[in-house]
Amino acid sequence: MRLNNNVTEFILLGLTQDPVRKKILFVTFLMFYLGTLLGNFLIITAIKMSRALGIPKYFFLFLLSLSDTSFSTCVAPRMIMDALLKKATISFSEGVVQVFSFHFIGRLEIFILILMAVDCYVAICKPLCYTIIMSHRVCGVLVAVAWVGSCVHSSAQIVLALSLPFCVPNVIDHYVCDLQPLLKLPCTVTYVTNLLLVLSSGAFCVVGFVMLMFSSVIILHSWRNHSAEGRKKALSTCISHIIVFMLFFGPCKFMYTCPATTFSMDKVIAVFYTLGTSWINPLIYTLRNEVKNAMRMLWNKNLFSDDKR
Repeated sequence: MRLNNNVTEFILLGLTQDPVRKKILFVTFLMFYLGTLLGNFLIITAIKMSRALGIPKYFFLFLLSLSDTSFSTCVAPRMIMDALLKKATISFSEGVVQVFSFHFIGRLEIFILILMAVDCYVAICKPLCYTIIMSHRVCGVLVAVAWVGSCVHSSAQIVLALSLPFCVPNVIDHYVCDLQPLLKLPCTVTYVTNLLLVLSSGAFCVVGFVMLMFSSVIILHSWRNHSAEGRKKALSTCISHIIVFMLFFGPCKFMYTCPATTFSMDKVIAVFYTLGTSWINPLIYTLRNEVKNAMRMLWNKNLFSDDKR
């Protein structure tokens, strides 16, 4: 892969060039990022400290919180710092690292959401075989496959995009160094490359969404003759998964399956995709009774231990 040596850095235009609005964005991004760190830290701590949340379902939730934190950290710190600068730049190598980590963790999160849907189906539809099917060994293998798949997919996209010759001007009309904005810079036709990237990203979205809907339909169908409380619990589980999937896959589909020059709201959608989903996910899952009880027990345990001192 040969890269154009004339391009050593990229200029990020961000969301706005107005100084007052940039200060507002600085405060907004900082609050959202701190909220994301706090919410996911609480979930991670509750799962690690509570034996009641040691089943595979919450193991995947633990991984989802880790990936949410990492996903935001790929972009948010630079967004926050760039909001205070008059001219935001990123070196070529830093841009490559940001693109790879952004897509690697994003694909990993899709895999985790798919595994959560599969786990939910096994837990509700095959409860007697749950511990056998979703053993610790099986979960470890599934997570390893998710890591390898995410790495291979992201590496292929990076090699495909960065094999193009980049030319001056090196201005990216975005707040993040991402594949879609980068495809506007090469001094050659990028239709085929853009089509391949769209197809590969779209395939992930479609497969994940189909598996979610399939598992939800099967779960609700299998519980149609159960008690009202059982149906309510199954419905609550499915709704929470569907909300998380839609919040993640909706913006993802908009960003990576639509032409880069078609929509003017792409940067706003990208902000919600990178910061909003990682901030909302902890709110959705902390509403579940098991997680709330674990957090309450953890809080009381720490409170009483402080009183004894």
